[in-house]
Amino acid sequence: MRSIWNGAISFGLVSIPIKLVNATESHSISFRQIHLEDGGRVRYRKVCELEDRELTQDEISKGYEAADGSIIPITDEDLASLPIPTAKTIEIEAFVPADRIDPLQLDAAYYLSANGVPAAKPYALLREALRRSNKVAICKFALRGRERLGMLRVVDDVIAMHGLLWPDEIRATDEVAPDTNVTVHDKELDLADALMDTLGEVDLADLHDDYREAVEELIAAKASGEAPPAAPAEPRGGKVLDLMSALESSVRAAKESRGEEVAKGRAGKKSTAGAKKTAAARKTTRSTTGTGARKSTSTAKKSTSTSASTSTATTKKTAAKSTTAAKKTPAKKTTKKRASA
Repeated sequence: MRSIWNGAISFGLVSIPIKLVNATESHSISFRQIHLEDGGRVRYRKVCELEDRELTQDEISKGYEAADGSIIPITDEDLASLPIPTAKTIEIEAFVPADRIDPLQLDAAYYLSANGVPAAKPYALLREALRRSNKVAICKFALRGRERLGMLRVVDDVIAMHGLLWPDEIRATDEVAPDTNVTVHDKELDLADALMDTLGEVDLADLHDDYREAVEELIAAKASGEAPPAAPAEPRGGKVLDLMSALESSVRAAKESRGEEVAKGRAGKKSTAGAKKTAAARKTTRSTTGTGARKSTSTAKKSTSTSASTSTATTKKTAAKSTTAAKKTPAKKTTKKRASA
């Protein structure tokens, strides 16, 4: 790996000569800009505004534009001779627990390589001191025209340095948090916990860049004159009505992806369905029994009422006949007596 910076680590009175190399690399696919009509390359040329001609890289330097528009030239030699200790030295400021570092501050990562045989001993000393203390070293260093904050930690048998953003470069979260009051219920949290447990853990080494692979297949197909691979059809899923439905569907899908859990999930569904049917049957039975009892009672009341009405009517009719007969009988006797006289 090619070094991008040479200097030393200042550790108290100990100075460790080191070389700085990039710890990460990008595998993203880069594209060129082309003229759409004929496929010609589109290039950017560095042209001097005063002479109106293209310049070579050796003719180009840095410059600071002042408020009045004038340009103040700044050379690499000017920057290298700045009166700061971090121009060629990584100055360790303190040692702190690793959890004191906010991941938001993490920037580019580098490996520090011991520069020469004499640097091996102090390099190993710092490495083992960091390893045994379970701490990280906070440092300051200058790179690419600016002073930066850094963190040293041990990776395998190497000291790695992470560039850190300065605290005032981290934006506040006030304007990002939801501006409405939201209540999260225990049932929703339980489902979220179940989903987290079902998904489990993953080995980061098993993850890969699907987008880059798809772009590589597209380029290979077009280069060989073949049709590019078709995009997979998007699954048609039902609309999620609420958060609970989304969580339940997610848990169900995660369980179905694991063979043993699928059977348990289906059995649970069947049992639930059976319980629902039993409950419905009981409800129907209760409903039918209650209706029959009401009908019987109503019929009995109706029969009793009818019998009572019939008995009352008969009694009244009999009494009426007796009264009529009693009234008619004396009249006849009086008539007979008058006739004899």
